[in-house]
Amino acid sequence: MPDALSLVHTLTFDAFGTILDLGGSHAPRLGEFLKAKGSQMTAAELWARWRYRQRIEQYQDNQFYIGHDGYLDSSRRALIYTLRAAKLAFDDGDVARIMDGWQELSPFPDAVPGLRRLRSRFKLVVLSNGERDFLAHLVKNRIRYDFDGVISVQDVGVFKPSPQVYRYAARVLKAEPAELLMVSSNSFDVVGARASGYRGAYVNRYDLPYEETPYRADIETPDFFGLADRLGCP
Repeated sequence: MPDALSLVHTLTFDAFGTILDLGGSHAPRLGEFLKAKGSQMTAAELWARWRYRQRIEQYQDNQFYIGHDGYLDSSRRALIYTLRAAKLAFDDGDVARIMDGWQELSPFPDAVPGLRRLRSRFKLVVLSNGERDFLAHLVKNRIRYDFDGVISVQDVGVFKPSPQVYRYAARVLKAEPAELLMVSSNSFDVVGARASGYRGAYVNRYDLPYEETPYRADIETPDFFGLADRLGCP
């Protein structure tokens, strides 16, 4: 394990896109929708556009200071924007059916086995942009793993990568930021954590470049197995 991580005793995990396979989980419903509309667009392309817009919605939620609407609402708004931008006809029923997919997310194949290995040395906590009740459902019924804690940004009222989220989590965990390692497949999440004093692990599931920033990840790895190897977990 790198020397910079010698103080770390707790790993905080992003859920969406890091533990849970969003694109793979949403693909069936998106594919059915596109087929019904006679569109040549692929489910993967529609998901990529939707995901991109959702991040914009979340950033705007942080910037406008008009109240925190939550993860699922930001996703719904992003979906409607994306369908309109793609000139795809839809109604409220289409939106509801696609949004139901958020309740049926599945973890990546390496996620739970990797978590079991990581627990041999660390406490494991979810630190997510999802709402409390939504996360409780996903942890219990979809991930099916007993974490040491689940922290929602709903308790803070802003989305990651706001520094308020990471500072709040450190207070909840009664830890110094340097004792926490943020694990995420979203590079902006690692940057936000590093800028707040955490250590960072970039699980680069999507083969994307890291942000151009001085707040570098301590570890970059393609999956949880690689992370466990780097952290010396059997």
